[in-house]
Amino acid sequence: MSYQKAKRALHALADPEHAAHHQRFFRTGPGEYGEGDVFLGLRVPQVRQIAKEHRELGLDAIGRLLRSAIHEERLLALVILVDQYQRAPEDRRTTLVDFYLEHLDSVDNWDLVDLSAPKILGKHLLTRNRKLLDRLSRSKNLWERRIAMLATLTFIQAGEWKDTLRLAERYLDDCEDLIHKASGWMLREVGKADEGVLLAFLDQHYPNMPRTMLRYALEKVPERIRQQYLKGRR
Repeated sequence: MSYQKAKRALHALADPEHAAHHQRFFRTGPGEYGEGDVFLGLRVPQVRQIAKEHRELGLDAIGRLLRSAIHEERLLALVILVDQYQRAPEDRRTTLVDFYLEHLDSVDNWDLVDLSAPKILGKHLLTRNRKLLDRLSRSKNLWERRIAMLATLTFIQAGEWKDTLRLAERYLDDCEDLIHKASGWMLREVGKADEGVLLAFLDQHYPNMPRTMLRYALEKVPERIRQQYLKGRR
């Protein structure tokens, strides 16, 4: 499997009309979070199908795709990398995680983060020291901070939410709406597993929570309780 074949497969399915939609949806204008990103216009299932056909692509080729200015090439690289990590023996997984961390600057939009962070970094840290999350969560880079939070989804699914709550508290003062959304989403996942844990966190912090974070966190709680928090009457 070659880099050129994978690249040609993507470009053969380019859709200019859908690409224009993606440029708006992923906020690629001046000063927006996705400024300068370039799209071919593929849909995610199309990228996943190409990934299946190139799942044995080598790390050199994956790295070339990750360094691309084209969003779908980076997306394809990460879909392949997630698949390889999931299939790899334990010693190989360490190599793949190191590769992922070396290319974090290419994981630079929310869909790329959300696809890869739980299934690579979160899975890897589930049974390891998690100091890396603290470093990423204090980064000036928006995407690294989101990676830290999304990695905790794997912990939540394993019945652990201490790190999620710790990062959510840290992100109360974050200036980025995409961090508020990620934090609220992960808090919602905690609440789905244990509503009492979520409500205890909200009781302590909801007066100071960004509105977006609070709304996301409350999506699955009973409407009566939801309104109490939203109206400040809890």
